[in-house]
Amino acid sequence: MASTAEPQSSRCCQESDYTHILLAMILYKCTNDSRTNISQKPSIRISLQIRDRKLIILFMTEMSEHHLSQASDATAASSELFTFRLYHYTPSLPAAAVSVVIFAILTGIHALRMHKAGSVYFTPFTVGGLFQVLGYAGRIWSHYNPLAIGGFVIQAILILVAPALYAASIYMILGRLIRTMNAQHLSIIPVNRLTQIFVTGDVVSFTLQAGGGGIQAAGTLDLYNAGEKIIIVGLFVQIALFSIFMAVSVTCYFRLRSFSPVAAAMEIKVPWKQHLYALLGTSILILVRSIFRVIEYLQGNGGYLISHEVFLYVFDTLLMVVVMTIFAVWYIDDLQAKNSMYGNNLGSYSSNTNDDDQRGIMLADQRQA
Repeated sequence: MASTAEPQSSRCCQESDYTHILLAMILYKCTNDSRTNISQKPSIRISLQIRDRKLIILFMTEMSEHHLSQASDATAASSELFTFRLYHYTPSLPAAAVSVVIFAILTGIHALRMHKAGSVYFTPFTVGGLFQVLGYAGRIWSHYNPLAIGGFVIQAILILVAPALYAASIYMILGRLIRTMNAQHLSIIPVNRLTQIFVTGDVVSFTLQAGGGGIQAAGTLDLYNAGEKIIIVGLFVQIALFSIFMAVSVTCYFRLRSFSPVAAAMEIKVPWKQHLYALLGTSILILVRSIFRVIEYLQGNGGYLISHEVFLYVFDTLLMVVVMTIFAVWYIDDLQAKNSMYGNNLGSYSSNTNDDDQRGIMLADQRQA
């Protein structure tokens, strides 16, 4: 019973104190408003004692701290809400202009070579180059008007998804190279499904990244955050695909080397080592770029990477220029869509046969083809 009575007594005291405080504040207000001395009002003289003044000060201090806490919370929430910016800097005009010129030249080279060689598998790659040109043109627009949504959306989406188009061509090249070499049995994934699997996955990655970028452009913070998460998923899909692709490419390379005499003879017609080096090199560059983008998006709009323009040009622009340059210099235009016309399946040649004999057999097959 004593334990029950004590809290009730404590509550009563607290209520009495607050009632006393409020009464004292009212009396103090009345006293100030009337501009009279409290000693002239005997009826209320006892109500405003030193204790009351202390309680008033305590009450007002608590109220001030409460309002300050609320104001601080509101300020923090407001700060968090409005830290989003289209850019945390003014986009560099020289950097964007140089990028437009370089990508335009490389895209023109690829378009001419694709038309001349009829290498239709480079179509997505060339379109990716066009996306880069338009994307950096969007950054030029943003330089003159950093608050323009149009320029921001153009550069954000097109620069983001262009490597997915590069990847589509790279995936198709591997399948055609294996067919050209008649080395279908050396692939750890059936060749008739190889291109389908990787290109389908690439379409998924492209759609997620482009769709996420479109959602971000809707104009609300919630949709921006949702679009950011979708883009991250798309980038992870791209990273997974490239990792598997590189494993398949490396496996094919070492298995082809096991048929060294035959493969060397085949290299007279198809520089398969050079092609594989180009595929692996460009794949690594795009993989590094995708990892950079994932980290950038995981840090959010206020992150360090997205807040400093130099990282975009080092880990995206420069790497993609190198990718386009590799395929411009070592262009792959000698691959077949179906079975090779360069002889029998490599599996039909015995690894126990004398090297010179195998080369002779291989060259004879090529002449017959």
